[in-house]
Amino acid sequence: MSLDSTTVSPQPNPSCRGQLLACPECDLLQRAQLSAWHGTLRCARCSAVLVRSRHDSIEHTLALLVAACILFVVANSAQLVTLDLQGSIHTCTLPGAVQALWQQKRELVALMVLVTAILVPGGLLALMLYLLLPLARNQVPPGVKLVMRLLHHIRPWGMIEVLLLGILVAVVKLSGHATVLPGPALWALAGLLPITAGMLTAWRPDDVWLRLGELQK
Repeated sequence: MSLDSTTVSPQPNPSCRGQLLACPECDLLQRAQLSAWHGTLRCARCSAVLVRSRHDSIEHTLALLVAACILFVVANSAQLVTLDLQGSIHTCTLPGAVQALWQQKRELVALMVLVTAILVPGGLLALMLYLLLPLARNQVPPGVKLVMRLLHHIRPWGMIEVLLLGILVAVVKLSGHATVLPGPALWALAGLLPITAGMLTAWRPDDVWLRLGELQK
């Protein structure tokens, strides 16, 4: 088996010492020495990606994560929009919108907004911060396996982009009846989308396991 910093095709070798990997596509078992290695490792049979690693992915993801956390706090604490209806001023925050939907007997919509726009994105950011901050300082946080499993399951349920699209549609419809002024929270949500996309692109679970393996030796 040969490994380098580029895309490689390992050859299975039972005598080779290293981590035993199962191909997610064809289930071929093969061994690779992954310590202190970075690049893309492919299956010897079908060329599916076994491991994709980058030496600075944890630090890169953490930097974007901190920015995302700041924007998320602003998005949930500051004013979302301000409505000026013939001199009557009304302001709204994201949690306030959930409360208003609940009071209007739209419990299902309120729960969907609460879960997909507040709880899941907040939980995702909190779990990643809990995991990556100690790893960046070469420390192992407790419960890593549980945290990684939770991240895998809750990641698809964060739908801030759907919420933002709905807000923009509502603003366009309301603009014919009142003056609509975007608040800091709306701009924070708009900034949160590219930051989160960049964070999830930089996020490489393989690097987390490699770092944990190095720290636990």
